[in-house]
Amino acid sequence: MTQAECVECGADVDLYDDLEVGEIIDCGTCGAELEVIDVSPPVLDRAPELEEDWGE
Repeated sequence: MTQAECVECGADVDLYDDLEVGEIIDCGTCGAELEVIDVSPPVLDRAPELEEDWGE
């Protein structure tokens, strides 16, 4: 298991070895949703906000 830093609160986030780019994970400290940008080395960024399409 590896670790990366949360971009919201700076806490270490535990990452599984089979992590994939584009995967969304939660910070256990602040609850922020983070997207995996790269796996080697692990890089996290804020996950994009999903917008409602309201059936359009």
